[in-house]
Amino acid sequence: MSNTELFRLLSALVLLLVAAHLLGRLFSRFRQPAVIGEILGGLLLGPTLLGQVAPAASEWLFPKTGPVSSGLALVYQLGLLLLMFLTGTQMRSVVGRDNIRAVTVISVVGMVIPFVLGLGFAAVTNPALIIGPADGRMSLTLVIAVAIAITSIPVISRIMLDLGILRTSFARIVLSIAVLEDIVLNVVIAMSLGLVNKGKTGEFGLVSLLGITSQTATIVYHAVVPVLFLAVAGFVGTRVRARCTGTGEPASVLARSVVLVLAVSALCVFLGIVPLFGAFVVGLVSRRGEGGGEARHVEVVRGFSTAFFMPVYFAVIGLKLDLVHNLDPLFTAYFIGFACLVKASSVYLGGRLSGTPPIPSLNLAIALNARGGPGIVLAGVAYDAGIVNGRFFTTLVLTAVITSLIAGSWLEQAVARKLAPFDDTGVPVEKPLHTGRGPTP
Repeated sequence: MSNTELFRLLSALVLLLVAAHLLGRLFSRFRQPAVIGEILGGLLLGPTLLGQVAPAASEWLFPKTGPVSSGLALVYQLGLLLLMFLTGTQMRSVVGRDNIRAVTVISVVGMVIPFVLGLGFAAVTNPALIIGPADGRMSLTLVIAVAIAITSIPVISRIMLDLGILRTSFARIVLSIAVLEDIVLNVVIAMSLGLVNKGKTGEFGLVSLLGITSQTATIVYHAVVPVLFLAVAGFVGTRVRARCTGTGEPASVLARSVVLVLAVSALCVFLGIVPLFGAFVVGLVSRRGEGGGEARHVEVVRGFSTAFFMPVYFAVIGLKLDLVHNLDPLFTAYFIGFACLVKASSVYLGGRLSGTPPIPSLNLAIALNARGGPGIVLAGVAYDAGIVNGRFFTTLVLTAVITSLIAGSWLEQAVARKLAPFDDTGVPVEKPLHTGRGPTP
């Protein structure tokens, strides 16, 4: 890399970081997800704004090929892996005895119905309008179904933290449901990416060594291997995680944690599984600290990642968005409306079937409709793999952003107006509280 290219790369990283942090803080100040501000920072530097005002400067800073592009892509990939690791560490919410019925029923109804209807949406949609260059129709169908069914853990947990309701039973139910849903849906994502990536690694990997060539065998392999990998990683991880992380100086803890994430991700590449699934599994089996808090190695990785890698990752997502050429307002509005209606209605139905009163069920429906970070990650990896084109990539990112804004605004109003108490004794109940000892006065 020449000095000129190094200067361009460093300049691009500085601009992305500054824009992401400034707009992220601005959104946080208004109690909105910081990730949306980070994406907006990249959007302003991309073809949507800078590319229109100063196309030569945009191309010089953010070229599509060459060493500068490769350098940004490396930081982007590392940000994705660390994001998935930290997402996995958040999936530690325990289903308590007081809410097991609500969590179970809402998880099944709120995930299965949107997923199935998502498959139906894919069946009636002209694939030529949204399919990417990889031409993976089955992978596209799975991506659409996951995009409609997925829920964001990081975004919704941050919203509830800002509103002061993270320790309520409402929050426990939301996060428990999101944990169960996202573990299942991450397996589906790994399978869809594995299907479309088949044959792109040449003679490398276990698929090639096993001589798997038929479509049926490929489907079976990518359906079974992620599940087996998750089970084996869970069994082994609980026994070796202390040795791989443990205690020590922060630099040593950080090094061991990052090495583990990279090593397991590399193993996934060999197995034909998308590497982000490996990082997710490492986070999933990471040990909790005393009192249920984060272990020290997770805290160290989180501090480093949220300062550099993750803001760059989300800014690059915004950089890829081209609202001038790839935004189809009618299709985007149609998809967002369908996704919101299906997901929110399914969760509300699950809530009512579980015995949750109407207003708390509605709050659950809006909260679990937020797609946030996972929805953006899904859009990014599907676009990078060639499953979706720029038009649908834009739609998926906007779906994640808009549903997160809706959830944040709704819950803020629900808390401010006390539409329903977010109690700590069980399933959220409508106001006034009923003690079970007779009619409420």
